[in-house]
Amino acid sequence: MTLRARKLLAYAAALAVLLAVFALYTRPLILVTLADQIWACFAVR
Repeated sequence: MTLRARKLLAYAAALAVLLAVFALYTRPLILVTLADQIWACFAVR
């Protein structure tokens, strides 16, 4: 695999990850669930 092909593959993978994250942010329930899970990590029992 050439350097150009590797670079192109890396950019494509990064773009796919960014688009996936953006798609998750369009669903409010996922954000609420994520916030609840993070909050639970620091909850005093």
